[in-house]
Amino acid sequence: MTDKGIASRIADTVDACPDIPILEVGPGMGMLTQFIYPKNRDFKVVEIDKESVDYLNENFPKLRGNILGEDFLRMDLTKVFDGRQFVLTGNYPYDISSQIFFKMLDYRDLIPCCTGMIQREVALRIASKPGNKSYGILSVMIQAYYDTEYLFTVDETVFNPPPKVKSAVIRMTRNNVDHLDCNEVLFKRVVKTVFNQRRKMLRVSLKQIVPPTVSAGFFTDDMMTRRPEQLSVEEFVQLTNKVEKVMGNSK
Repeated sequence: MTDKGIASRIADTVDACPDIPILEVGPGMGMLTQFIYPKNRDFKVVEIDKESVDYLNENFPKLRGNILGEDFLRMDLTKVFDGRQFVLTGNYPYDISSQIFFKMLDYRDLIPCCTGMIQREVALRIASKPGNKSYGILSVMIQAYYDTEYLFTVDETVFNPPPKVKSAVIRMTRNNVDHLDCNEVLFKRVVKTVFNQRRKMLRVSLKQIVPPTVSAGFFTDDMMTRRPEQLSVEEFVQLTNKVEKVMGNSK
């Protein structure tokens, strides 16, 4: 990224969740870091690339000791700020952004706010509502626990070299859901299963989960004629409970 104005705007997205520490993922050469550091909050960055770590240590001497040369996807996030909550932010690597957000979900009690820049297509999926083509696994899983905001689009011309895709800045803020009103492990399995066959009705895709001994009446439920992109998070909770009930009855 070459536009410092855009970098400053991205850095300011963390202000919606003030007073708690900030963890920046993938700072690279510090384009975003330079605008977060002056916010006078506990601040750490995690960067897997050794050359970037060396550059950050040389150019951000006051951050030394808070530059973590690790793989974010392998980190135990409870140890970053000694169990304290923190804001997650960054110009995320586009190829692993979905993995980063699934890890965020695993540590959602530690991360009340997540902001940053990702590929526009992924941002649209995260913020998409039921009924849209972009609505999918990431939409449902994140919106179950976070309120999502698509903040602004970033044109490819602010990068050198310019990528072939547009980017976007998002913010995700924890909602009040501590636990879904269903089996959360089964919820994740149901969501992934039906979206992997998103063009098919639920009565078809769910046959991968429910045993063949289940009564045919289960598949005559009105919900079974719908496709996954038509269901809200609340309806996926209901569907999960229906599936768990019928699986229990079939034992």
